Amino acid sequence: MRALFLILAYLMVLLLPLGLSWSLGGPPRPWHQEIASGLGMVAYSIILVEFVLSGRFRSISAGIGMDVTMRVHQVMARVALVFALLHPLFYQGSNSGGPRPWDGTRQLTLTTDLSVLVTGLIAYLLLPVLVLSAIARTKQNYRYEAWRLMHGAIALAIAALLLHHTITAGRYGSQLALTTIWSIMAAVAVGSLLFVYLIEPMRQHRQPWKVESVRRLTPRQWELKLRPDGHDGLAFQAGQFAWLNIGNSAFSVYENPFSISSAPAAGPEISFVIKELGDLTSALEHIKQDTRAFLDGPHGGLTVDDRTEAGIVLVAGGVGIAPMLSIFFQNRLTSDPRPVKLIYGNREESQIVYREELAAEDVVFTLSEPKEDWNGETGVIDGALLDRVLSPEQYSQWLFVLCGPAIMMDIVEDHLIARGTPSHRILSERFDYD
Repeated sequence: MRALFLILAYLMVLLLPLGLSWSLGGPPRPWHQEIASGLGMVAYSIILVEFVLSGRFRSISAGIGMDVTMRVHQVMARVALVFALLHPLFYQGSNSGGPRPWDGTRQLTLTTDLSVLVTGLIAYLLLPVLVLSAIARTKQNYRYEAWRLMHGAIALAIAALLLHHTITAGRYGSQLALTTIWSIMAAVAVGSLLFVYLIEPMRQHRQPWKVESVRRLTPRQWELKLRPDGHDGLAFQAGQFAWLNIGNSAFSVYENPFSISSAPAAGPEISFVIKELGDLTSALEHIKQDTRAFLDGPHGGLTVDDRTEAGIVLVAGGVGIAPMLSIFFQNRLTSDPRPVKLIYGNREESQIVYREELAAEDVVFTLSEPKEDWNGETGVIDGALLDRVLSPEQYSQWLFVLCGPAIMMDIVEDHLIARGTPSHRILSERFDYD
């Protein structure tokens, strides 16, 4: 119900300017001009709401998941780009130029005044840069922090340019009701940027953390443990994640999302299992004790606290074990009566983390490249493996929580549904932050 409410609210906001313009009426004009205006208005609405979707507001992401929120952000950016590119094309063949005696209100004649068109033209050129640079970020190996600043600056410029263009060049935008709506929506968009870059960092600055320890778990995986510095810590649920900023100002953009691997019941200290991949992760061994850190969180809906299923199956691939550890150890520390089964896949035996702690529990280890003396399961986590280690009762009645490579989660989800597991009993989160 919450997800449905958010979807309806989203659509209402997108279509509000369009509906208001329709209610205002005006002299009739060719259909292609109305389509042109509609495409432009919806495109601008999408662009302004994109600011809110990228603002890490838990009131939004808690209802549908942070991964879904960001995926909507990515998809709708492409929709806005298509609508914006089509917008001027539908004006072909329309009357343009200076005022006409029969069109004193300038509602039927397109203006050629460069002072009101130039902002739209600049935004028209910047929008493809914004969207395409986001799509190409991972392929071109841009530094995330530099891209993030550029992305935010270009988006803000487009929003401001289009506000001027919409109000001064649009048939409907110049009317008071539409001008007010656009101004309010633009103010909310800018406010979401202020929240991300100013208000939230101010909160983090008042609640700093310090590095307690950095420990190598495997050749390329580390445990990073933080302790609260002068506050009670972070109120989170097992399975959630946070953006981590180490050794920088709270206002720095140098932060990365990592799943919390420790259990809430373990105390105020929190831990992360981090794999060496990027700039921060490759420098973990050089981080000193007591280094200051900041957290933006908690985020994510990969949680089981409010679930009523008879048991829980955790399926983890590689570093996807991090949120599963949090759920697993929380279950143990709170004496949760629900049985938990963990299926944990890696490429090599040396990549298994917390093996001793997990070995005594109901855990299935599988390796895709095992050595000859390996006694556990072999191969990737797929339907055949699941059928060997799970019962029909578990398929039909237990909750499944998945985290790992996208291809693994696709295979597992498809097999679970084929075995009769309802989709509402399958939890997963996929992260791809453009």
